[in-house]
Amino acid sequence: MREEFPFFAAHPELIYLDSAATSQKPQAVLTALTAYYRDSNANVHRGLYTLAYNTTERYEAIRAQVAAFMHAPEAANIVFTRGTTDGLNLVAQSFGPQVVGPGSEILVSGAEHHSNFIPWQQLAKRTGATFRVAPVTPSGDLDESALLRSITPQTKLVAVAAVTNVAGTRVDVAKIAQAVHAVGGYLVVDGAQEVPHLPVDVSATDADFYAWSGHKVFGPTGIGVLYGKSTLLSAMPPVQFGGEMIDEVQDAESTWAPVPLKFEAGTPNIAGIYGLGAALTWLGQQDRGAMAAHEAELVTALRTGLSEIPGITLYGSAASVAIVSFNLAGVHPHDLATFLDEQHIAVRAGHHCAQPLMARLGVPATVRASFGPYNTAADVTALTTAVATAGRFFHGTH
Repeated sequence: MREEFPFFAAHPELIYLDSAATSQKPQAVLTALTAYYRDSNANVHRGLYTLAYNTTERYEAIRAQVAAFMHAPEAANIVFTRGTTDGLNLVAQSFGPQVVGPGSEILVSGAEHHSNFIPWQQLAKRTGATFRVAPVTPSGDLDESALLRSITPQTKLVAVAAVTNVAGTRVDVAKIAQAVHAVGGYLVVDGAQEVPHLPVDVSATDADFYAWSGHKVFGPTGIGVLYGKSTLLSAMPPVQFGGEMIDEVQDAESTWAPVPLKFEAGTPNIAGIYGLGAALTWLGQQDRGAMAAHEAELVTALRTGLSEIPGITLYGSAASVAIVSFNLAGVHPHDLATFLDEQHIAVRAGHHCAQPLMARLGVPATVRASFGPYNTAADVTALTTAVATAGRFFHGTH
């Protein structure tokens, strides 16, 4: 599989362990991007000439492909966005004010990415709703039981990540959806870290909204997906206005195109959508069970190897999905990441857009290694060896 990713041929010395930030792209995706601009470059939903018609047909076929990938009831459930952040903000700005206000509650966890934290914090400020943050475990996992206990009859919106981006905690979305719906509330899911590694079935989990990014699932940057239930999307007002999201414009009033087009103002990222379609086609040709098992083996091996190094603190649990976050006592995460970079090992160091979680853990940052299907056991060995070497170097015992 590694040979299908030209990036690694271009960087044979690099050990890339930052797939949670962005995945590398298989040749099939690069080919699709080039082919769009070379063979199919026309705008969509506008021209009546054959090229534009065919491009629009392909664009909408990919929407249907995404719906099938997520097990959504129909293609109209799928809104193309710029990414997870864009999709979550769309829900907060358009749907949020319809269901929250003074006396109601918005609930998130303390393990959320800023993109699934700040929009709801700001929505509460605008509407007078109460913003509540459910606790996390001492190791940084989302505390699912605590979150469920935090749901009250006043809870109108709950926002959680299906897989958290620091500890890699997998959440039982269906169980949370059932609890939220039992009190008349709605569930918004950040799926950015789940979609690349695990099957997604929005019909089975019954999430009301589910957002994810193409670039984390082997596709291009700048393209994302928002799934929403049909009745909810239909009732939501658009938040951006302009070309192709309208039905009719008059001097005094305008009407909007049907869902999902009313949320896709302006020329979309057509090349990105072509690339996303290619990424999902490529992914569909793989044994996803084997991919998940391989990544789980890498997580176990890395956690085992790091645990043998003096001064290591591991976050999350052995069941984390493709992510291992850790710190080395006495060494700032940024310094450790710089040391590893000199060994041609690319990891992420920082707060990972999760400052509320860092505050709860009592650290300014962590080091995060994250896997894709192209990583190997040799990558794990190289990282553990380099971290051990760093420990001796920074502690003056080498």
